[in-house]
Amino acid sequence: MDFPYGETEIAYLRARDLKLGAAMDRIGPIHREVDPDLFSSVIHHIIGQQVSMAAQRTVWQRLQAAAGTLVPETVAAMPAEALQALGMTRRRALYILEFARKVASGDFDLDALAEMEDREVLARLTSLRGVGPWTAEMLLIFGLRRPDVVSWGDLAILRGMRMLYRKRSIDQRTFQRLRKRYSPYGTTASLYLWAPPDRRGGTGCGSSPRRTLHWRRGSAPASAAART
Repeated sequence: MDFPYGETEIAYLRARDLKLGAAMDRIGPIHREVDPDLFSSVIHHIIGQQVSMAAQRTVWQRLQAAAGTLVPETVAAMPAEALQALGMTRRRALYILEFARKVASGDFDLDALAEMEDREVLARLTSLRGVGPWTAEMLLIFGLRRPDVVSWGDLAILRGMRMLYRKRSIDQRTFQRLRKRYSPYGTTASLYLWAPPDRRGGTGCGSSPRRTLHWRRGSAPASAAART
């Protein structure tokens, strides 16, 4: 399942921002896989913090094999040492265990997040150990498919903005102005700001030829992976 967007979002952003609109036309459709299973999505993002996408994929595959069925009760029953042996740090293993046990016991209601406003969801998710603002925002996009997320804490988003608007840096005031311009379709703008560099060193927003971009399940670009 890909993040849902279409001509409505494209037409709105094209009218609001000529530079972004021109970049979207050059880049073409973007297919970014999402995971509607919030439990596995939270764990996947915790595993992916501060590691390469290849390392994240390896640990994730090992966890799936070890757990069998990736549900709260199964993960909650695993010893921390068993999780750590899959290739993650002990701290991350403890974060995952604590999260799984909270969900399994009913102390953390994942289903309730779907009915909350974005700010409420962010507050609830960042109450979990191991989930910081950036991870929570990525879960809004890739878990809950929220339409208006542009992350100040995402290095790749800031790089895309710098390249698109030919700026040496993006301060918070400029970021907020652009985020407001993209609203209520900020997530679609984020997909295009994330477009990868081409061989000439530009960003997708700056110079990529028109093509269909596909990203696999899970996380933001590797340049943003240091965030939590």
